[in-house]
Amino acid sequence: MTLQEAREFFAQDRYATLATGIVIDEIGENYSKVSLELKDHHKAAGDHVMGGVFYTIGDFAFAVATNTPDHLTVTTTGTASYYRQPKDNHLIAECTCMKEGRRFCFYESTITDGLGNKVAKVSFNGAHLS
Repeated sequence: MTLQEAREFFAQDRYATLATGIVIDEIGENYSKVSLELKDHHKAAGDHVMGGVFYTIGDFAFAVATNTPDHLTVTTTGTASYYRQPKDNHLIAECTCMKEGRRFCFYESTITDGLGNKVAKVSFNGAHLS
């Protein structure tokens, strides 16, 4: 799948693309890189980025790395570790394969800010449905 085809396919993921604003930057075999420009609506009452934003960008990166129109994978377990708040208004998630099996897979999304600081990690176990 080309980058443009991935963007068109995942435009149907309305929460990640429309509500949150995540953009697909790169795709490869068992790999993706997505990004987000942080806005005020991504912040919690304490004026920091809501934890769900980190999880969502990591989860979307996992979806892009593992799904195609002909191959559906769903999250069975996702675990997030939060390290720090970003130092700028950008988040970048790179999702890589830890182990790919016939029925199950294991991936990790590393999330950095635009300055390269690691801000979170989200690990996923997934099940291949088709």
